[in-house]
Amino acid sequence: MKRKYLRKIIPVVLLAIALAFLFRSFLFASYVVDGESMEPTLYDGNLLMVNKVVYDLTDVDRFDVIVFHASAKDDYVKRVIGLPGDEIEYKDDKLFINGKYVKETFLKTFKKMDEIKPYTSDFTLEEKTGKTKVPDGNLFVMGDNRESSLDSRTFGFISVNQLVGKVDIKYWPFSQMQLSFGK
Repeated sequence: MKRKYLRKIIPVVLLAIALAFLFRSFLFASYVVDGESMEPTLYDGNLLMVNKVVYDLTDVDRFDVIVFHASAKDDYVKRVIGLPGDEIEYKDDKLFINGKYVKETFLKTFKKMDEIKPYTSDFTLEEKTGKTKVPDGNLFVMGDNRESSLDSRTFGFISVNQLVGKVDIKYWPFSQMQLSFGK
């Protein structure tokens, strides 16, 4: 009786292990947030589940929270602000893309904490990158904590080839679990 049961359960367990390995290796990755550049959306030590295949199936959307290879050793998590062909300007703490005002509702909470000074300093894309538009195959990314973020304002555009994937879930700590990161 035990032998019969074991012959049925062992293939199921092996299949489950193989599927878990497949999902972990090829479809999803787990990341730990290091630093404060994405506060208040993500905090130091948050654990994230990153979808590694979504951008093989769809295009990157403005305001997606992504993970990308910043160097051979480091991966960064940032928010997509500019897509290929976009002209970007911040003026009076407001984002203008291609000359039109675009609300950043995900910053509302943080901006209210300090209404005295601008949350995002004025700049144009050309001032920060030397280009008037985001080049094809590139993205302009920024951290949500604008004063404490190393992002495209400093290191320039990132190539879509640097993308690891889209942050789908913040799962640790459980009290901060989040499945959506706002538009």
